Amino acid sequence: MPDRLRPGQLAAAAGVNQQTLRYYERRGLLAEPARTVGGHRTYPAETVTLLRAIKTAQRLGFSLAEVGDLLGAGRPPVGRRPAPTLPERTRAKLAEVEQRIADLTTVAETLREALAAGCADLVECTRSPHCPLPSPARPGGLPGV
Repeated sequence: MPDRLRPGQLAAAAGVNQQTLRYYERRGLLAEPARTVGGHRTYPAETVTLLRAIKTAQRLGFSLAEVGDLLGAGRPPVGRRPAPTLPERTRAKLAEVEQRIADLTTVAETLREALAAGCADLVECTRSPHCPLPSPARPGGLPGV
């Protein structure tokens, strides 16, 4: 692999499109590329690894803002308290994902109960005291409504 890559080469090597490169530059995830004498943008070859790390973090559920924080986690803070470490951020993301899984499990169980109860009409079902669907009108109904 060459030391410097043009946008098309970088995008192909990292499995992203060229618009992604520009977007990540605007978001501050990628440094603005150097330019050749002819004005062509070029990136260091190690940018492929950075792009793969960004995409991996996104697949794990981190937002681009969180990815930016993760990328800066190893850098010393300037005039502010230290940012949480990668393990701390990963534990927090894991807790968030596990909560979403628990919430979705509850939703799936409720949907199974609705199927088993034979609910054919949403309005009629929610009027019934035996309806398994959550309703703000019944005890244990929708929280926060």
